[in-house]
Amino acid sequence: MSKIQKAFEGKKAFIPFITCGDPNLETTEQLVYAMERAGASLIELGIPFSDPTAEGPVIQGANLRALSGGVTTDKIFDLVVKIRKNTAIPLVFMTYANVVFSYGTERFIKRAAEIGMDGLILPDVPFEEKEEFDRVCREYGLDLISLIAPTSHDRIRMIAKEASGFIYCVSSLGVTGTRSAITTDIGAMVGLVKEVTDVPCAVGFGISTPEQAAKMCESADGAIVGSAIVKICAEYGKDCVEKVEEYVKSMVGAI
Repeated sequence: MSKIQKAFEGKKAFIPFITCGDPNLETTEQLVYAMERAGASLIELGIPFSDPTAEGPVIQGANLRALSGGVTTDKIFDLVVKIRKNTAIPLVFMTYANVVFSYGTERFIKRAAEIGMDGLILPDVPFEEKEEFDRVCREYGLDLISLIAPTSHDRIRMIAKEASGFIYCVSSLGVTGTRSAITTDIGAMVGLVKEVTDVPCAVGFGISTPEQAAKMCESADGAIVGSAIVKICAEYGKDCVEKVEEYVKSMVGAI
């Protein structure tokens, strides 16, 4: 069992997402520790990209702020080295194929594994095209996280069969962002996954309130929240750490 799967053992997992370098890398480091203190089970670290196709305006803004602040993939790797001296919480990178590809797929994945990352999420790589990344991830012991969407239908079982770490259930069509209501039948999606695998399912895209998180976790094994946290970072800048910690605590309590 991978370290990521262990994060789901015996409880519902709360998985926060932050964009590395927004507002700066020092704050990103403090946010990781604060979110762990607040009860997060696993943390997604976003590597900023100039054209993040899965993201709504909130996370797009964070990407642009981080990039204009001079954040690079190498600086993020150095940050993880620092973080790993202080915590063993499971960490996954969320970024785009182009970031990995332009760095050199094997070079990126090998380095990520060496510095203690546990997984990788590439939202713009469809199941049918994951092989070139998945092969290298397997070689270095990194979980490549599979995504399933409300439109995956017949592909859900196929994707789930080959999944590792956890399965990212995308709750809504469109891009990331907070939503007032989530209408997808998450229970049905999770049900199809559970028919073929015991890899945990976490739901993301659109969750922002404790009520929504609790509702999703009735059928799923965990909840993923990004935009709502990134909004707090945008609003408070370097003073966001305490506010994010409070927010994560409320979400962990709810699920």
